Amino acid sequence: MYAIELSNLTKVYRKTRRRLFRVVGGTALTAVDRISLRIAPGEFIGLLGPNGAGKSTAIKMMTGILHPTSGSVRVHGLDPHRRRVEVARHIGTVFGQRTQLWWDLPLRDSFAILRAMYRVSPDDYRVRLDELEAALQLSSFWDTPVRQLSLGQRMRGELAGALLHRPPVLFLDEPTIGLDVTAKTSVRAFLAALNKTHGTTVILTTHDMSDVEQLCPRIVVIDQGQTIFDGGAGNLALRVGLPSMLVASYRHRSGAMRPGDWTVDDAGHTVKVSFDRGRTSPVEVLGGLQEIGSLEDFSMTEPGLDAVITRLYAGDARR
Repeated sequence: MYAIELSNLTKVYRKTRRRLFRVVGGTALTAVDRISLRIAPGEFIGLLGPNGAGKSTAIKMMTGILHPTSGSVRVHGLDPHRRRVEVARHIGTVFGQRTQLWWDLPLRDSFAILRAMYRVSPDDYRVRLDELEAALQLSSFWDTPVRQLSLGQRMRGELAGALLHRPPVLFLDEPTIGLDVTAKTSVRAFLAALNKTHGTTVILTTHDMSDVEQLCPRIVVIDQGQTIFDGGAGNLALRVGLPSMLVASYRHRSGAMRPGDWTVDDAGHTVKVSFDRGRTSPVEVLGGLQEIGSLEDFSMTEPGLDAVITRLYAGDARR
């Protein structure tokens, strides 16, 4: 059984115009357009797309907040909209712009309410709190009202609250937004350990490409309500076609780089060659570099994920 399975999932928002008591017209907006996706237990997925692409609508259907117009969604075999209470026991959610904690209560009291809501036994609650305290260092602000917590402290509290009932699936929407470098590093390390140690399935939506690069072996990109890419970051770079670069330094030079499907920046003892790995093999480029002199050293750099995603959002990959 898949942790999450979407089949031709579609959501259409309809806006009607009325005159007195009659409908006289309207418009329709397709936010999610026949998305099919299978996520195995224990996967860590980066769900990406520009603003308005349909990511949030898809997440809301996966968590049972919205009902699909057509198609189906299953979380651990359950329909999230029709069996919302059961699905809630299988999922945790953390949304960077919203809170599930009680604003004026100390973190301790918020957790007590969450324990009662999810019917966590007292013994399991103590064990789980010990695990979360060790991983997220909650004790220093355990008795502080949520409204007085720093953003980093609140995010650690949000993660702990979402995981209190040991959900096998975790949805994260911008979990590191606004955090400083130290807090981001702490949250990323915790999420990586959670996925590796407990096999938690994680679906991450974010605009921070560092989160994706460090955490997500698999990337799904949505644009205009449709899936336009599903695979690893390396394959995404190949599809978009941004150039890789080989930089070679020489002890002695004996000629110029022969013409090829690449661009050469020749600075004497240093030669830089930019090429598209979808068309040209790095071995072929290196062979050409070896022909023109005695190599002292060489290195290869790939385009960063930020650049790849920027190109993708611009529409090059869709075309």
